[in-house]
Amino acid sequence: MRTELNSAENALITEAAAADYLGISIRTIQAWRVRGGGPNYVKLGKAVRYRPSDIQVWIEAHLTSSTSEAEVRL
Repeated sequence: MRTELNSAENALITEAAAADYLGISIRTIQAWRVRGGGPNYVKLGKAVRYRPSDIQVWIEAHLTSSTSEAEVRL
């Protein structure tokens, strides 16, 4: 089965677009890259890009239903 390179799930977005999508500052997403814990990203030379599908996977992995669940993960 052939994968379409132009599909939305394969699109690469900038760190600014990823931060905007997540509702966080660019500094926060940059800090996550340094410390770990943020969505997977792609490094192309000096350019940092994110796949929307990776951001969605990261969001799904951080779903919680109570504050006690969130504390366990930290």
